[in-house]
Amino acid sequence: MTTGQAPGVRRRRLSAALRRLRLDLKLSSPDVADQLGWSTGKVTRIERNEWKRPGAKDVTALLDLYGVLGEERAHLLSLTEEARGRSDWHQYQDLFPGSLPELEAEAVRIRTYESVLVPGLLQTPGYACAVSKASQIVPADKIARKVESRMLRRSVLDAPSGPHLTAVIDEAALRKVVGSHAVMAEQLRFLTGMAAHYKVTVLVVPDEAGAHTAMDGAFTLFDFPRPEPGIVSIPTGLEALYVEDSVYFDRHTLIFDGVQNLALEPERSLALIDSIAAEHERRARP
Repeated sequence: MTTGQAPGVRRRRLSAALRRLRLDLKLSSPDVADQLGWSTGKVTRIERNEWKRPGAKDVTALLDLYGVLGEERAHLLSLTEEARGRSDWHQYQDLFPGSLPELEAEAVRIRTYESVLVPGLLQTPGYACAVSKASQIVPADKIARKVESRMLRRSVLDAPSGPHLTAVIDEAALRKVVGSHAVMAEQLRFLTGMAAHYKVTVLVVPDEAGAHTAMDGAFTLFDFPRPEPGIVSIPTGLEALYVEDSVYFDRHTLIFDGVQNLALEPERSLALIDSIAAEHERRARP
């Protein structure tokens, strides 16, 4: 599967970027509507992503009004065209109620903190299967497709324009037995292998670090090209919550920075992962 088409997320990104441009100029929606001869409702619908196929003519009019030129203008017009297609992930829509695969495909940087799980982009099939079974949410007949889709998601890391992934993982997630000790040993060995990927950084927060800024739970930060705002993803029992508020994003950036500062540096993180993997391997022996 290619990961270059994510029109749903691109429409969302385009709407957010246009809203940010208006706010930066301190223009109200009625101001924009008056100057373009539109209704205020039309401006609001565009900024709320209440459009199915963004029109290049409307976006061009907004960019002209906002004085957007050069690379930023070219980027937003390209985004407009790409937002008119169909997602490569449509075949998995029943498994992803939210926009996770598309966000991963479109981000320029992903920063994720996990307290009890290995991040999805770094999971092995055996581990992902055990997680899906334990959730009791994914129907048994869909688990194989869920695992397949999770493995396909990792291809974003190999794309030339794909994101850089920084994964900060609590030591507890490495010690928790998901599936079996054999499954965990395989998962942790794979994790150290993925850490060698030029776009992947894996850091471990050791138990001895104690309490920290991210104690309330896992979250992921998605960064996009300017002027698009970042998005915070917070997992819940059924699906993730996606928040585009800039203040919320900035606060979670501070939380991430805080927990990242407590993590071991990459070499020591990998050494700890290897030692825990060895423990799982010993316990997996008959």
